[in-house]
Amino acid sequence: MDHFIYKDQKKLRLGYTTGTCAAAATKAAARMLLGGERLYEVELITPKGIPLRLKVEQIVMEENKVSCAIRKDAGDDYDVTNGAYVYASVEKIKQGYEIDGGEGIGRVTKPGLDQSVGSAAINTVPRQMMAEVMREAADEYAYEGGLRTVISVPEGVDMAKKTLNEKMGIVGGISILGTSGIVEPMSEAALTDTIRAELSMYSAQGQKDIIITPGNYGETFLTEKLGLDLSHTVKCSNFIGETIDMAYEFRLTSILLIGHLGKLVKLGSGIMNTHSKYADGRMETLSSCVLLAGGSAELARRILDCNTTDEAVEVLWMAAFLQPVMEQLMRKIKSALLQRAYEGLEIEAVVFSNRFGVLGKTEGAEKLMLLHRE
Repeated sequence: MDHFIYKDQKKLRLGYTTGTCAAAATKAAARMLLGGERLYEVELITPKGIPLRLKVEQIVMEENKVSCAIRKDAGDDYDVTNGAYVYASVEKIKQGYEIDGGEGIGRVTKPGLDQSVGSAAINTVPRQMMAEVMREAADEYAYEGGLRTVISVPEGVDMAKKTLNEKMGIVGGISILGTSGIVEPMSEAALTDTIRAELSMYSAQGQKDIIITPGNYGETFLTEKLGLDLSHTVKCSNFIGETIDMAYEFRLTSILLIGHLGKLVKLGSGIMNTHSKYADGRMETLSSCVLLAGGSAELARRILDCNTTDEAVEVLWMAAFLQPVMEQLMRKIKSALLQRAYEGLEIEAVVFSNRFGVLGKTEGAEKLMLLHRE
């Protein structure tokens, strides 16, 4: 598709979701089933209001069933489903409009997700899109019976291994997703939607004590160095503040935040989205902690001249002043977290570096760590 957005001074091409593919394939198959003629293109307006004209492929027409496929195009976004064929097989039934998943579509096995346990992992908006295009086809051809579509992605089992589906309780394949119908490269909404889905799942299972970590470094550290269990861990990326807000939505009891100093030091200045495009403040925060701990102005200036937090840690260690600075930083981090949290939520943090391991813990962190020991 020839629609673009600009992010970070880059022109990026939009794509369309698996939900859009499933709806378009369903529309084409339903029209071919009821009209009796092959269609090689299908038009669809996405929930975002963007009209698409998509090529219809892999057509198989039978007397009472038609199947076809739409090829997924993720634009300039990295997406494991990019290029995959999303198939719809539509057949006549007595009444109603039914939607199910076939080969390569996962099944929900845990509560708290968009669909109920046992259902195909086809989210609400794609289901609504498919029901609507089947209804429109029936009206157009004056068909008074019902229609059933089965969505499949033959490569879905292998693709799902590269996603969080299994962790989230979706087994046997990928999910059919999309709220706008459009894939925006580097979409922050897609990341926060994933975080929300994981928290919803844990909450529905009765798990109210969660570990959050910005990424793989944190997960590796908490298992290999801290001996903690990964089973109730959510990757929050840069969205620490947003994740705390979601914790309110699902009424979590506690959050243990574990991350590298390079990310979490920003919390000491109240920066709750740790992406560099929003704010930095790493060295300014550390240098202020030097002064609060009684360090010299010269040491504070040396910290300001550092390029990385690892370099700053080396300077503080060589000056035998690392511990008092980390104590001040953890106080600042705890204060910032409490300001964002809600009444009744315990929230603590552990900060580490690759060389020195644990650099600091907030006062109640050890208590929460005990909840997650393997």
